[in-house]
This record gives sequence, C-alpha cells and structure tokens, in this order.
Amino acid sequence: MAGATAGETKARRTKAEQRAQSLEQILDAAEYLFSQNGLYGVTLRDVAIRVGIHTTLLNYYFKDKTNLFEAVFARRAGVTSGRRMIALEQYEQAAGDKPTVEGALHAFLDTDLDLYYEGGEHWMNYAAFCARVSNTPEGAALMDEHFDPVVLKLVGILKRALPDYADEEIFWGYHFVSGALMNTLARTGRIDRLSSGICHSDDFPAIKRRIARFMAAGFIALKD
Repeated sequence: MAGATAGETKARRTKAEQRAQSLEQILDAAEYLFSQNGLYGVTLRDVAIRVGIHTTLLNYYFKDKTNLFEAVFARRAGVTSGRRMIALEQYEQAAGDKPTVEGALHAFLDTDLDLYYEGGEHWMNYAAFCARVSNTPEGAALMDEHFDPVVLKLVGILKRALPDYADEEIFWGYHFVSGALMNTLARTGRIDRLSSGICHSDDFPAIKRRIARFMAAGFIALKD
C-alpha cells in the first residue's frame, strides 16, 4: 500500500508470520494425531487441545476436519513426489537405453527414505500418516491425486528395463513394492519384537540398503 509506514509494514508482516506459524502448529498437531488414529479417530477438538487453541480458530483456518486432513496430506506430498521425480529423471538420463529394475527402484525408494529419515520427527510422522491412510478410501483418493505422476514415471522406466514382461506383471510388482514401502513407513515396531531387537522398524538406513535389491529380485521372478 502506497504511503504505508515502516511500522505498518512490519505489523502486517508480523501478523502474516504469526498466521503462518499458527497454521504450521495446527498442521503438525493434526499430522501426528492422524498418523496415530486416522481420519475418523481424530476430532477438531483433539487437534485444538494438542495445539492449545480454541476450536473456533481451527474452524477459521479449515472449514471442517476433511479440509484439514487434505491440507495435512498435501503439505508434504509435493516435496516427496517432486524429489522422487527428479531422482527418476536423473536416473533415466544416466541410464540411457539400459535402465535396470534395481537402479529405478533405488531412485524411487532411496530418495523417499532419506527424506523421511533426515527430515526428523515431523517427516517421520508424515510417513506414518501416509502409511495409515493409504489403505483407506479417503487416503487412496489423495494418493491418486498427488502421487500418480511419479508412480507412472517409475512404471515407465520399469517397462523399459523389462521389455519382455507383460504390463500386468509390472503393475503387480509395483503393488508389492508399495505395500512393503507403506509397511516400512508405518514403523509399527513389529519387526523389533519378532527379531528380538536385531532389526528396528525405524532403521531406515538399514532398510534402504536392502529394499531395492530385494524388490528387484521379486520383479525378475515374475517372468513366466
């Protein structure tokens, strides 16, 4: 606005910063609660209590719980899908006309595992959130919206790596990869108990060293 004083400009900026901070706190709290209890196990009041605000403020920012749920999903989805798309494009360029299944899976999986592990608590909460909601109708719809392009990019490279395989086998292979990835992101601790502590469900570096190689062998085995 023309003629605004430095103080007015600073006040507007401070108010915008406060609003952004409030939104982040709300999204962080909702992300954690949804990761633990899913869409239907969380109320707006639960989120408000965790943040320490009144429910009316949540209604001001988000018209309802579904809107908040979608905002939580979308906030980080673009980052993870964008990073994987770049990794796949770089791998595709480097591999030329000789892509391999394991190479494509490394580009797709390693990038994501690094992001969650290195991103700290909030990214690990988002990982668990995606794992929980991916097997629900509302979560699957958001998966379709936000992740289909990067998944289809992976599938395209896999088809070139396995030119003699039927499309059916490629898609089933991806289905199994996705299931293993979601189980990993859930970090339930089951493998910790089964292995008597030899393995840990939050040890993403250990998973990263194995998962692409394991899944690549599964793809190869699908050939009749």
